[in-house]
Amino acid sequence: MCLQRSSIAAARLASRFRQLHVLAAAALLLLPGLAHGQIAPLIANVPARHDTSLNGDWRVIVDPYDVGALDYRDRPLKNNNAFYKNHKPQSRSDLVEYDFDTSGTLSVPGDWNTQRESLLFYEGAVWYKRSFDYSLPANRRLFLHFGAVNYSASVYLNGEEIGHHEGGFTPFDFEITAHVKPTGNFLVVRVDNRRAKQQVPTANSDWWNYGGITRPVTLLEVPDTFIQDYLVQLSPGSTQQIKGSVQLSGSKLRQKVTLRIPEVKFEKSFETDAAGRAEFQFPAGLNLWSPDNPKLYEVKIESETDTVSDDIGFRSIAVRGEDILLNGSPVFLRGISLHEESPLHPGRAWSREDAQVLLTWAKELGCNFVRLAHYPHSEHMIRMADQMGLLVWEEVPVYWTIEWENADTLGNAKNQLAEAIARDRNRASVIIYSVANETPVSDARNRFLRELIREAHASDPSRLVSAALEAKERNEDGHTTIQINDPIAADLDIMGNNEYIGWYVHTPADADTTTWVSTYNKPLIMSEFGGDALFGYHGDPSARWTEEYQENLYRHQIAMLKRISFLRGTSPWVLKDFRSPRRTLPKFEDYFNRKGLISDGGEKKKAFFVLQQFYQDLQAHAVTRKLAASR
Repeated sequence: MCLQRSSIAAARLASRFRQLHVLAAAALLLLPGLAHGQIAPLIANVPARHDTSLNGDWRVIVDPYDVGALDYRDRPLKNNNAFYKNHKPQSRSDLVEYDFDTSGTLSVPGDWNTQRESLLFYEGAVWYKRSFDYSLPANRRLFLHFGAVNYSASVYLNGEEIGHHEGGFTPFDFEITAHVKPTGNFLVVRVDNRRAKQQVPTANSDWWNYGGITRPVTLLEVPDTFIQDYLVQLSPGSTQQIKGSVQLSGSKLRQKVTLRIPEVKFEKSFETDAAGRAEFQFPAGLNLWSPDNPKLYEVKIESETDTVSDDIGFRSIAVRGEDILLNGSPVFLRGISLHEESPLHPGRAWSREDAQVLLTWAKELGCNFVRLAHYPHSEHMIRMADQMGLLVWEEVPVYWTIEWENADTLGNAKNQLAEAIARDRNRASVIIYSVANETPVSDARNRFLRELIREAHASDPSRLVSAALEAKERNEDGHTTIQINDPIAADLDIMGNNEYIGWYVHTPADADTTTWVSTYNKPLIMSEFGGDALFGYHGDPSARWTEEYQENLYRHQIAMLKRISFLRGTSPWVLKDFRSPRRTLPKFEDYFNRKGLISDGGEKKKAFFVLQQFYQDLQAHAVTRKLAASR
């Protein structure tokens, strides 16, 4: 009875939080750059701001029955029994049934699943608490920034709620200027990673549901009127024109703003309007960013009251028929998919060092492209890709069986997409926004995805939009024809497709008699293919789970891929083995998806070298073709 009541109460509580958040998010979309209620618009380029880290050990209370949020009648607590009040007994007879100060700790950033063995499979509420002092100077503002919290976060400062956020992989801000004290501040965050059908992602997925404050937490101090957001990129379709915008936030919104690129002695000034916004476009001769030349320029934006500096690359991306054009020239995307799991320690990846190791493995494989599945990865991954010269497919977790008819679910998906774009639209490496993965075709699903596609194109027309689809096969006389005819492909710039010939269907050799056709004159990225192998387990190529089986599968796949005339990229599944509760087979899986070309311990499997050779051959052919064209 208690379990049932707790589950129902948690659902009601989550629903109330969700309704408030969706309303606030919708208001923000209508009023870009303007604060609304308690939720602040995202602040661009957090690493360049005056910041104070709140990372480290936080006190935590694990709360599976939500006793810190609800009373025994399932009503929201508003008295001192609510955990966010951080109340202390006022006398020896005062009953207080929680105490952060004597509770254990968890590291932030970090998931709770791999920090405590007892929490490996835990899904529920955990309350985090951190104390801090902060003397805020006059005419300055203070924001609380979270890189990501999975899945929902209710945030309280000094016993008062300051906001709520849903979505486990995107950043969010709250302004706390009016709430912070010079000494004795206590910050409490209720984190809940319970899955639900109406969420994004939905209740069913094939990766670990890591709970916690999984990315950094920072205090951002800015002037009273500051540069809240900006876009500085090449104009779509151009390699010579810079186009962008600046958005101020504060009391003095009409200002002169200057854009400088010191290395090329470039400087332009313009005026913001009454809403603090200015848009601009002007010519600039710059060296273009590419995987072969990941050139980044220091770009300075200076208003009368604030200055922000960023390292930005400039490149164009477009499609022409079945070709993908990078800086006007055709490119083949030699890629790999990866989950955000650390190569350095168990659990969620979040650090610069995590990103560097993962992307170094991708470069060693011969990649010029990575598919960051199935949700926005950390900002460190995107910035590291900028520096290392890796093109990026970024994805929102619209995965499998979303509630297509639910308006709140669509609003949630739109908000996560908007937050990902707001964070990463100045990063040259990001060339594709993906709006879905392996979603079943239906009229409701098509309407849902078309809303996201329109949102992506409207918010950032300088990028391409894709989705990982599933094609249907037809078998006749021992030959298989697979036709890409998903109706949503008509709305995409690039078609993505996941297929598992040799693992979930057929045998590896059946790829030899498979032909691919398309209804659309568009480029295709084979966004997933592969099979499982346990590192160090060897045997006949026909024996599943062996490295030899995976190696053989890749050989047949590559031979098939070479025959697809409209194929312009591949991102096999997956770079590294990762945890998944769906994978229960003892010895071979043990709650890991073993499709990685690298084991969870960092050892390369035999298939790694098969794909590496394929990519080396593709790269050598591209270089030869480029040399011939230049003669």
